[in-house]
Amino acid sequence: MAHEDTLTGVSPLAMYSAPGSVPASLPSSATVAKFPLLTIVIPALNEEESIGSTIQRCLEARERICRVGGVRDIEVVVVSDGSTDRTAAVTQEFVEREARVGLIVFEKNRGYGAAIKAGFERGTGELVSFLDADGTCDPTYFGELCQTLRAEHAAVALGSRMQPGNHMPRIRRFGNMVYAMLLGVLSGKAITDTASGMRVLRRDALTALYPLPDGLHFTPAMSARAVLSDQRIVEVPMAYAERVGESKLRVMRDGVRFFYAIRDAALLYQPGRMFGLVAALCVAAGVFWSAYPVEYYLWNRALEEWMIYRLLLCGLLFSSAFSFVCAGVLGERVLSLVHRRPQTTFLSSLFERLLHRSRLAALSVTCALVALVLVWPGLVQYAQTGHVTIHWSRPMVAVFLLQISVLSLAYGVLQKIVDLWAGQFTPPPHH
Repeated sequence: MAHEDTLTGVSPLAMYSAPGSVPASLPSSATVAKFPLLTIVIPALNEEESIGSTIQRCLEARERICRVGGVRDIEVVVVSDGSTDRTAAVTQEFVEREARVGLIVFEKNRGYGAAIKAGFERGTGELVSFLDADGTCDPTYFGELCQTLRAEHAAVALGSRMQPGNHMPRIRRFGNMVYAMLLGVLSGKAITDTASGMRVLRRDALTALYPLPDGLHFTPAMSARAVLSDQRIVEVPMAYAERVGESKLRVMRDGVRFFYAIRDAALLYQPGRMFGLVAALCVAAGVFWSAYPVEYYLWNRALEEWMIYRLLLCGLLFSSAFSFVCAGVLGERVLSLVHRRPQTTFLSSLFERLLHRSRLAALSVTCALVALVLVWPGLVQYAQTGHVTIHWSRPMVAVFLLQISVLSLAYGVLQKIVDLWAGQFTPPPHH
């Protein structure tokens, strides 16, 4: 059963004075009314040991959050995500005596992300935020997060736990470093803590960030979407304590989900960069494995029989790299069609020109002709004698060139299809 609590605020002047004190000077009510309201969502699954102290710490930090963060007030929304312990009951005690606290109860577990999204929907703040219920994060940092968010005109401000002395398990710290490095490579932007469980967002940024997953990979998915969709994201160093109770995170299972979340965001917003990275790895491997046969041929004008296996692998790697680059260009063209935006990077625009369908058609014909020239003596010999004695390297290179020819033709046709779609979506001119 969901408790439909009304979340109300207090006098905007009250936030500037401690209980029983008289502030020296106060801004006008009209000025304070312009400050945003902060909604704090606390997703909780069987956190009866820590939920009470987490809520209390949020309420005690209210005055500092308002003063440092420049918000007029806070509201706290706890989402009991299918808890089977006293999490909801403990929260209900706060609801009955604190107008700033609300409670949503999921009868069945829906997931960490689903709980946060439900809290966002219930809350009324212009700024929305969340923190874990396990006592690891200090709510007073919401002040710095709100302040930085507003000062930097950012869409998302997150608390970075990757500071020396924080009590994060080593395996999770290592995983965060790996995901941060991956996201940095894909986006070209630095972020240290992709999975931070404490952050503040502008409510109007949710439209650009949604849809987000329901599970624990909600946070890395949000980070990836924000970075890759050019939403400004800023970090504020914060302390991180040992959690109360047992962690719900499963390193291997959730680690794979974190990776998939970053991958999906990259494919959605910057497919060219994703495919380009894989193509670069293929080229690097192909150059490495082909270096010795090429050097041997330049010195001896011949190839050893055993080199056929290495050269077959190189042919696969180079043709795969070409395929990935073409797929990246095509993905960027589809993205431009959907989002109505031009190419945004030098490399994407360069490959767009180099791999235009007219050039792909020329490349297809050229590769096919060169392949034919290479195997022509063998074809003539076979027609005359029924046997072929040309060296194996000629048909092998010809097959590689024919692969490039077919791929060029296929991607050129797909580009034509995308161009036809673009024509269908272009509005007719007004007379």
